[in-house]
Amino acid sequence: MGVDLVFNLESDPENLLEAEDKEWIPMTKLGRLVKDMKIKSLEIYLFSLPIKQSEIMDIFLGASLNDEVLKIMPVQKQMHAGQRTPFKAFVAIGEYNGHVGLAVKCSKEVVTDICGAIILAKRSIVPVQGDYWGNKIGKPHTVPCKVTGHCGSILTGLIPTPKGTGIVSDPVPKKLLMMAGIDDCYTSARGCTATLGNFAKATFDAISKTYSYLTPNLWKETVFTKSPYQEFTNHLVKTHQSSVQRTQASAVVTT
Repeated sequence: MGVDLVFNLESDPENLLEAEDKEWIPMTKLGRLVKDMKIKSLEIYLFSLPIKQSEIMDIFLGASLNDEVLKIMPVQKQMHAGQRTPFKAFVAIGEYNGHVGLAVKCSKEVVTDICGAIILAKRSIVPVQGDYWGNKIGKPHTVPCKVTGHCGSILTGLIPTPKGTGIVSDPVPKKLLMMAGIDDCYTSARGCTATLGNFAKATFDAISKTYSYLTPNLWKETVFTKSPYQEFTNHLVKTHQSSVQRTQASAVVTT
């Protein structure tokens, strides 16, 4: 039987201290550029660069990120020695101002499950486009247009609403929309919405599509620039050579 939990992971700091104390060693080109302060903003989304290390998002959004466990449920896995019962965790992460992520992790222990899901959620963070209904007063408060997301048998739709309406939704989509920074929105869903995992994934799919439509404020002429990989090619070559030398030296010491 599944256990629905919505709580803050600040109550489990002991399991995250070891990872925080260690110095981050970037293993990707994007990670090296971010650590060396060559990339100082979230322009990585403009070039569709894959985020393969969660520490990249910690540098940009670490202080403002909030994570919450949507659900922890046991699942069964058939092994040669019999059945095992690992746990599956659904974790949402966001900073309530235009960025949200969702991830699923399955592990033997609940603590390991949650920590792994947090790392995957940071890597899956996407930008969310906000817009206005009517006059452009204050900050964007609703979605720019009707968007739909799909997962399994569930089809979730997000509909713009006037300011002050609030989020008219079930608890799961409401939590994701709040973490994305959306204050007013109508939602519609059909299918087996009792399956919380697919319901959350369908909502996240709809939220991630807010930037897939060119609204009038995005009709400006685009000025194309070089990708960070092309702009900082020489720096990447130097850092790669130094990292190779460091790994070779450590291998010699261990042998």
